[in-house]
Amino acid sequence: MRKLAAAVGTAALASVLAACSDDATPAPAATPTAADSAATVLAANEPVHAAAADTGSAATIDLGGGSPPDGVEVEDGTVTITAAGAYRLTGTLNGQVVVNTPKAAVTLVLDNATITSAATAAIAAVEASRLDVVLPAGTRSTLADASSYPQDADVNAALFSAGDLTVGGTGALTVTGNGNDGIASKDGLLVSSGTITVRAKDDGLRGKDYLVVRDGTIRVTSGGDGLKADNDTDPRAGFVAVAGGTVEVTSGGDGADAATDLVQTGGTLKVTAGGGHGTAPAGDPSTKGLKSGVVTVLEAGTATVDASDDAVHSDGSIHLAGTTLSAASGDDGVHAENTLRVSAGKAAVTTSVEGVEAAHVDVTGGATTIVSSDDGLNAAGGDGGGLGAPGGEEVGDYTATVTGGTLIIDAEGDGFDSNGTASITGGTVVVSGPSGRGNGALDVNGTFTMSGGTLFAAGSASMPVAPDESSDQAWLAVTLDTPALAGTTLHVTDTSGKVLATFVTHKPAENIVFSSRTLKKDTEYQIHSGGKASGADVGGLTESGTLESAHQTATVTSGVAPEGGWGRRPGR
Repeated sequence: MRKLAAAVGTAALASVLAACSDDATPAPAATPTAADSAATVLAANEPVHAAAADTGSAATIDLGGGSPPDGVEVEDGTVTITAAGAYRLTGTLNGQVVVNTPKAAVTLVLDNATITSAATAAIAAVEASRLDVVLPAGTRSTLADASSYPQDADVNAALFSAGDLTVGGTGALTVTGNGNDGIASKDGLLVSSGTITVRAKDDGLRGKDYLVVRDGTIRVTSGGDGLKADNDTDPRAGFVAVAGGTVEVTSGGDGADAATDLVQTGGTLKVTAGGGHGTAPAGDPSTKGLKSGVVTVLEAGTATVDASDDAVHSDGSIHLAGTTLSAASGDDGVHAENTLRVSAGKAAVTTSVEGVEAAHVDVTGGATTIVSSDDGLNAAGGDGGGLGAPGGEEVGDYTATVTGGTLIIDAEGDGFDSNGTASITGGTVVVSGPSGRGNGALDVNGTFTMSGGTLFAAGSASMPVAPDESSDQAWLAVTLDTPALAGTTLHVTDTSGKVLATFVTHKPAENIVFSSRTLKKDTEYQIHSGGKASGADVGGLTESGTLESAHQTATVTSGVAPEGGWGRRPGR
């Protein structure tokens, strides 16, 4: 229900809830938004189970032979545990360990244990309220399962639990899911620590209700999804959370796939999905890097994502709230169907078709850099917004808003693009737009206002766009008689020669738009080429500059439309 709510508006949601009011489905939790913190999102979800703390009194099961302890039966290569408690497994078994303790918890201490099953799972908790797998310090254990499972098999992973499952300790565990998944729980899956290596035919780590990683070193290679929580019927379940540790995923499907929420509050996350951005996206399966059904919140730690499809994707909303993100994509770098908010952290889209895209893009802080072969920042629908013919696009319900932070865009398509409205009230926006025809550094179909912050955009003059004349803050727009070549130092000065802005191009540029609080309305300014740039560099916009031997190339009055009009904006 909550996943559905993320994809519809308020009025539509009301009708959906009304339609569901007669059945037994409980009222959904409030749908998270792009403004929510990780703590807010997680607090609305199902609580994560607690793992066993004490394993000192574990009874020993020698997998190579010997008499089993009380509560354990051994027959034809199958070790069956029927009593709650802690058990230490050591030795080698060509067979299976089964846990059958209805409504009771069991702890398995893997002490250099090797379990290989030719018929089914290596360890299967078919009936247990919780299974805790502990990896003692200095130990290395190995689990491997059958090469295939029946299509309707309930047990279908090398390490499987019908109840909550925890893996922890400081030892090492290698799991090979030959027939399907590597580690799977039909309830919640918690990795609290350990060095865990998983190779799986399908999904690597899967918890139906949730998958939570608190610490440890985890390496997953999977034919399907790497990390997965797939409960899409309970609004409080189906989430993936990474709070610490190091997680490396190489997946044939999605790197991390959460039916509802995907949250990172720490740790190091490295994902390569579908072969990476240089591989053509496959139609089936999905090959996104980080994917959520409701909301993604990246709040701390680091995430490096390389995906053949979208690097970060949500069917609902995304909040980049502090994680240091590096995203390379064969499609969109960061894509949300609803709202994308950037409030903190560093986000670098290093390779993409479209850099960041959502119906509503809201930049309030942080440092964001975008490199794209098409649009850089695009406030539009999932299909690109349904653009009409040039000169007459409809204004959609899309918004691009910048109130703080820094936004640097290097785009071969439109740089800063909204198929609806746009506003800049703070922060710094620097756009190196296309040098080719058919696109511009700026492209806004509706109103575009400047009331604060700094904007410097350079690109093609084929479709020039500038802020509205009604903007509170002054701006200037000019088309150069001779395009500035890559590596050219450009200065904006007042008529006395005082340098107000210095920009070094790294692509050819014909049209320039500049706005800052240093400008005055209806005032004449000059553009100079040459001289020297110095100080901190933000996407080519430097802290200071000197004219030296620079020559004047243009004179422009603030608030005057560029030559050739306003490009594709309607009514202009």
